[in-house]
Amino acid sequence: MQRTKPPFRADHVGSFLRTAAIKDARAKRDKGEISAAQLKEIEDREIEKIVKKQEEIGLQLATDGEYRRSWWHFDFFSMLDGVELYQLDHGIQFQGVQTKAQSIRIKSKLGFSKHPMLEHFKFLKAHTRVVPKMTIPAPSVMHFRLEPGAVNKDAYADRDAIFDDLAKTYQQAIRAFYDAGCRYLQFDDTAWAYLCSQEELKKAKDRGLDIGHLQQTYTRTINKALEAKPADMTITTHVCRGNFRSTWISSGGYEPVAEQLFGKCNYDGYFLEYDSERAGGFEPLRFIPKGNKIVVLGLVTSKSGRLEPKADIKKRIEEATKFVALDQLALSPQCGFASTEEGNVLAEEEQWAKLKMIVDLSKEVWGK
Repeated sequence: MQRTKPPFRADHVGSFLRTAAIKDARAKRDKGEISAAQLKEIEDREIEKIVKKQEEIGLQLATDGEYRRSWWHFDFFSMLDGVELYQLDHGIQFQGVQTKAQSIRIKSKLGFSKHPMLEHFKFLKAHTRVVPKMTIPAPSVMHFRLEPGAVNKDAYADRDAIFDDLAKTYQQAIRAFYDAGCRYLQFDDTAWAYLCSQEELKKAKDRGLDIGHLQQTYTRTINKALEAKPADMTITTHVCRGNFRSTWISSGGYEPVAEQLFGKCNYDGYFLEYDSERAGGFEPLRFIPKGNKIVVLGLVTSKSGRLEPKADIKKRIEEATKFVALDQLALSPQCGFASTEEGNVLAEEEQWAKLKMIVDLSKEVWGK
């Protein structure tokens, strides 16, 4: 009952708390006290340490913890052809706190060439004996996050005119990561979770988005991108309700998007947040087709250091089997531990304890 290909019975979303060495080095780089090359040397060393730690606790995959990133999404987007990071007069509003006041805008035609994260993946692959996993933001996130006026009209008429080139750009990315040796790629996505929230839908409408057709448009764009996926590559998605300094943005179960997201998007697996009542029940999982798609239940929170009772996690897995077979389920934290470089409010040892518990639980539930 254990899996030999991703997603694994014990898996994780991607990011890890930045170590003191990483935080110190970034601060020094920002002040001009060390060079970019010196920062990279420190990042390399710290990534090697967390890769080894992932292997030691028994995970069948390893990520680089997103240690080279400031944001989980804007870093990747701003390194695409035609996109740049810029300063805003406001950040993204979470519960009681805002992120840094930055966003992305499109200045010319989209494309994927000489993207630095290819080298990030190659370093990870060269330094692990388990499956290297790469995480990038989903194409739907780019469109959903664009501010009004953030698209140069010399490149595209408006935000809705980017979809064809966006899908082609992601096809290029999938092929490039595959050629670099990547067989486990994940599209992180907040847009689908926001489409489950009436409050976030209103905000999207106020920003001029066509909320009545977003689900269909996002599905079409994602599936067009996934046409580039070779048969021996796994591409999953993580549906996130916001994860910044242990706070969140959206509430609402998956029911409003379940039929479209689970039944019509051609992902191999879904990392779904199920660590709080804000995520709703397991009923929407009835739309998962019987067969090969895997649902990775995010039953262990990354937002606090409290270790959940194992009996409670087992009970919830059993509840989920009323709607999807046990053989199509796996277990992970609900999100990464540091979607931005600031990180969530827990200690590094608590982070590792949660992942070790997930590994142990996977053996108890699905066998060794």
